[in-house]
Amino acid sequence: MPKRPFDFLFSLISLLVLLPILAGSWLLACVDTQSNGIFLQERIGQFGKPFLMYKLRTMHPATNNISTIGAFLRRYKLDELPQLLNVLQDTMSIVGPRPDIAGYYDTLQGESRAVLELKPGLTSKAAIKYAQEEILLQQQENPLQYNDTVLFPDKVQLNLEYYYHHTFWGDIKIIWQTVLALFE
Repeated sequence: MPKRPFDFLFSLISLLVLLPILAGSWLLACVDTQSNGIFLQERIGQFGKPFLMYKLRTMHPATNNISTIGAFLRRYKLDELPQLLNVLQDTMSIVGPRPDIAGYYDTLQGESRAVLELKPGLTSKAAIKYAQEEILLQQQENPLQYNDTVLFPDKVQLNLEYYYHHTFWGDIKIIWQTVLALFE
């Protein structure tokens, strides 16, 4: 099955099935962060083009700290459910490199720039491998340096591997591994 029709159908069905969970999570985010519960952030998309990515707000706007409920939403990736709307809008795919802020994918050089030909995704091999990235970074003396010199280059390599070898059944496997990782 071609990627776009699969992405559209998968996200539409997922939104319908997960609507009660999404609505409940959104209400919790609204109350917990005393906001509209939605967080929009510009990310780098396919071909280096910026787009607005949707998430549930998990940080209290006044304190800039992760809220109690926000930590729960992040742990189970519920804060990322609104990105199914990005998939419907065709700014994201179900499987592909996780979108990053400006200054990372958009600055890649040489062969690594091939990653930009892919539409960013809700999940990927790199997202599965680094599902606990926040905890890993908190354990580092210099988290930004560790991200820039260790994590990001490894993510680029995993995403290049995906670029050269992705298949429909490979995507199904990545989706299944993502679901399993949520319950570990």
